Amino acid sequence: MSARRGEFAAALAVVAAGAAALLGSSGRTWARARIDLPGPVAAAPVELTGGDTAPTVFAMGTAGLAALAALLATRGAVRRGLGAVVALFGAAALVAVWRGTRTAALEQAAADRSTAHGGIEALHLVALWPAAAAAGAALLVAAGAYTLVRGAAWPAMGSRYDRHSAPGAAPSSDPADLWKSLDSGADPTLDAGPEAVGGSGAAGDGRPAPGTHHEKQKEP
Repeated sequence: MSARRGEFAAALAVVAAGAAALLGSSGRTWARARIDLPGPVAAAPVELTGGDTAPTVFAMGTAGLAALAALLATRGAVRRGLGAVVALFGAAALVAVWRGTRTAALEQAAADRSTAHGGIEALHLVALWPAAAAAGAALLVAAGAYTLVRGAAWPAMGSRYDRHSAPGAAPSSDPADLWKSLDSGADPTLDAGPEAVGGSGAAGDGRPAPGTHHEKQKEP
């Protein structure tokens, strides 16, 4: 169980890292250019962020964080399906990074970003942040694929205290025993014993204990 919990924690960490890389890189400068203005006017500089050239990157990062919470709350086949969805988020982000760093896409984004009209020159790609976004997208693909394969075997959040999977615990009035039951995953409020099932009889089936009826007849 501890190995499966470790796998689950590692997958969650990779999803979180991939989503954070997408969100963080999308607001950074991906490219710089200058707009050549007509007349004796200096060229206007333009900086393009990931949101300008590849807005899908930010959207997939946000979706990855939402999927992280969903992975914590699900189990079994549903979690495997979420793994496939996370992998698709990463693949979509990778495609967006590739398309957003093409020369034609950068030139179009620079023209849309600038208020001046003129030719675009000195277009320069800042490779660091697109590379970070691509790495984050790859992490989502890897974590999603791994969850698709292994996710059904991982424990669910709070499964340690699951009523149906926790071992039964005998009732005890000793606080130390109650704490031990909680630590082992048992619910001390369950299986309260025969007294709580069938009444107060010694047999636990609702019938009075031997001698009780006879004692009542002696009472005035």
